[in-house]
Amino acid sequence: MTGRSDREKRAYALLDRLGVPFERTDHPDRPADTMEVCAEVDAVLNVHICKNLFLCNRSRTQYYLLVMPGDKPFKTRELSSQIMSSRLSFGDEETMARLLDLHPGSVSVLGLMNDGEHRVRLLIDGDVLEEEMFGCHPCENTSSIRFPTRELTEKILPALGVEPAIVRLSGKD
Repeated sequence: MTGRSDREKRAYALLDRLGVPFERTDHPDRPADTMEVCAEVDAVLNVHICKNLFLCNRSRTQYYLLVMPGDKPFKTRELSSQIMSSRLSFGDEETMARLLDLHPGSVSVLGLMNDGEHRVRLLIDGDVLEEEMFGCHPCENTSSIRFPTRELTEKILPALGVEPAIVRLSGKD
């Protein structure tokens, strides 16, 4: 796997170790760092790349990774009430790198493999779990992958010791 970062290689190694079948598309000339570019990738992989948001509470003592449909608007108030954490905001780049070894635009549920202390709580919108296939970055936004959603819930998250909180977001005010 020449030309791939260590974090991306670790993501593939995790999937291989767990026997998770996946399909990949590379797009090095156009990193998928916005949902608009992800929509183009969606068409190639026939999947909806999820929106992954790194969030924190006001005092920066609790961190969250929210996985939600890419086409659904994020409403802070709606999520705050479900997880009983007011004043949510986006986590800073330095903390994201320290806790998940990820950089902006490459946030992925697979980054939880780097959070051995489980400092980041995973929140998944229930709509994501209803999809047959799950699409994300392999910890770099120059590639995108898809695999069966059940592989996420039955293999990947249990192997990482992660119990997600399921939230229901409408995206409406």
